[in-house]
This record gives sequence, structure tokens and C-alpha cells, in this order.
Amino acid sequence: MLLAIKQFFEDKLSVNAEQAAQQNDKKIELASAALMFELMRTDARIDEREKQALTLVLSETFKLGKDSLEELLRMAETAATEATSLFEFTSLINESYSYDQRVQLVENLWKVAFADLKLDRYEEHMIRNVSDLIYVRHSDFIRTKLKVKEALSGSSEE
Repeated sequence: MLLAIKQFFEDKLSVNAEQAAQQNDKKIELASAALMFELMRTDARIDEREKQALTLVLSETFKLGKDSLEELLRMAETAATEATSLFEFTSLINESYSYDQRVQLVENLWKVAFADLKLDRYEEHMIRNVSDLIYVRHSDFIRTKLKVKEALSGSSEE
């Protein structure tokens, strides 16, 4: 799967220095989006509120226009469906993201998980696994969870 993602970008983009940087950004966007899409699928059904949260998070995080966002969502769904492990995505994240960006990704995962106003144990387990794979400290894992949960304090809890 990782090779397919790399090949897609190599085929679509010529590689001068500026385009290489853009290519890397696209890979990271796809890896992040695929992790969030995979998270939505963990509880065996994709809630419309989760889709909306995913779209909002990706739009805000990557500052994408409508067409780019729709393409990213389609590619993320395909990538998540075809992936054999989370490592395919987390390895790209580790190569390119700073620690603060990795913590932000964990926070974004919580936003998607809590979008339907309930936290499924499989969702929490997946976020924990991703956090471990991208070397986010447990304290930041918990802090981001509580931050997102507090933002929804007016809504139903777990």
C-alpha cells in the first residue's frame, strides 16, 4: 500500500525541489486522513457526524479547498481500506511531523472519535495504538482526550 501511494505521487508529479516538498505534504495529508478514516470504521459503522468532523478537521488542518479535500477523502478511504497495518501511515507521520504536529494529530483523532458523542472502546484502543506508534507521551494522549471531551461538555458523555 505504501508503495502504491508513493507510486501515485511519483507518476502525477515531476520532482523539482518545490514540487518534492509539495509531494511530501500530500503524502502526510493522505496518511493523516487515512488514519482518521480508519478510526471512523473501527466501530463497524460510519456516523454522519464523524464524516463531518473528519471533513472539518482536514479542512482546518491542511487548509484545503473543496476539490482537494474531496480528492483527499476519496484517497484516504481507499488507502484505509487497502492498508494492512497502521504502520504504513504512522511511519510517514514519524518521518515528517514534529512532536507538536503528532500531538495535534492525536487531538484530531479524538475529535473524530467523539463526533458522534460517544467513545467506542475500539476507537480509544486505535487512538492509543496510533499514539504509541507515533511516540506521543501518554500524558499528551490523555490531555488531548480530556481537551476534546471538555469542549463537548454540553453534550452527552461516553
